[in-house]
Amino acid sequence: MSLLHFGRPKTTAPPPQPHRPTAWRVGLCGVGLGADPPVAMLSAMFPAVTFRLLDCAWPERAAHAFDLLIVGLDGADPAEVERMGGRIAAAAGRFEVLVAMRGADIEATRRLLHQGAADVLPAPVSDTTLAIALERIFCRLDTGRAHKRSGEIISMLKAGGGVGATSLAAQTAVMLAGRTGPAGVCLADLDVQMGAAALYLDVGDAVTVSQVLAAGGAVEEMPFASSLPCHRSGVAVLGAPQEMMPVEALSPTVVDGLMAALRRDFETTLVDLPTVWTAWTNRLLRQSQRIVLVTHLSVPHVHLARRQLHMLTAQRLDDVPVTLVCNQVEPDGASGLSLKAAEQAIGRPFDLVVPEDRKLMHQAINQGLALSAVRRGSKLEAAIGRLADTLVPAQPVALAQVGR
Repeated sequence: MSLLHFGRPKTTAPPPQPHRPTAWRVGLCGVGLGADPPVAMLSAMFPAVTFRLLDCAWPERAAHAFDLLIVGLDGADPAEVERMGGRIAAAAGRFEVLVAMRGADIEATRRLLHQGAADVLPAPVSDTTLAIALERIFCRLDTGRAHKRSGEIISMLKAGGGVGATSLAAQTAVMLAGRTGPAGVCLADLDVQMGAAALYLDVGDAVTVSQVLAAGGAVEEMPFASSLPCHRSGVAVLGAPQEMMPVEALSPTVVDGLMAALRRDFETTLVDLPTVWTAWTNRLLRQSQRIVLVTHLSVPHVHLARRQLHMLTAQRLDDVPVTLVCNQVEPDGASGLSLKAAEQAIGRPFDLVVPEDRKLMHQAINQGLALSAVRRGSKLEAAIGRLADTLVPAQPVALAQVGR
């Protein structure tokens, strides 16, 4: 039996006329929304949008058919709220979800919004309220599409702590900056509890994620190209908070706006992620053009790398290219584990092996310098150069000089 329904506005005054959005595809899950979801009314108000009534509570493979789902939920059923939250989190970055919730309370509403719901409306929902909510969502979707530029997002994913992913991200960013010119590369440290990318590049006045959140307003409208301080190489740096903050302080909506702005302002953005999986890290990985998974040549880290790859598959992220890097590999098998054995355990070969040279890397980190500024021509520098080539292939000199 359906528990939710859409009401009709008591006033005869028409709701505000919406803008004419892109041809978005919207599914209304009839089970839970009542006997008379207002498909005809919505189609008349948003003629460019395709509305489809579904005879289910949640369609399979929704991401292939819809940009937005409107679903019903009984807020008095904790199991249903839990199930819906999981579905919304899994949908992050693939399609939007608007929830009409009967028996809505503040805690359940905030939880669903944090997990990535586009909006949560108390049921019964009037036509006017629904139209206004859809107008807001369509405007945001249109804005997000307009902001998508040629800028690429590259996510640095760690197979556990201490694998040196931040060092690789910092030095790779420096190398890429030498190719793209001013304001071409950004290093964004979203490891909001343990991030230290700004320290690695000695950018003491870095704008931090917590400052961005405290500024208020629409994140996607912030002028990061002009407000972020730069390393001497030209890398713009968005630093981690100076004080630890909850991982949940970020949300899929904030990440959407942040990635849209960084794509707009930079050709390449390297994002250093925390080791934990959340709704917003899932969302960010879905928006990435490439994932760099960094591990060590040790049994625990090899096991964790395999788990990360399985997680990417389970979250249907295996369509995003993954570059698997084995970092800090000691010569002559000093670790006691061979590369071949590690590759067999993981189930795929490494794309890049980075040699161990802690002395050189620590000197570069402690001085905030590029590796080449400390010692030119090292094997470590060459390996990170190959990683940079994988992420952003170097242009021939003749082509690179065009337009200068």
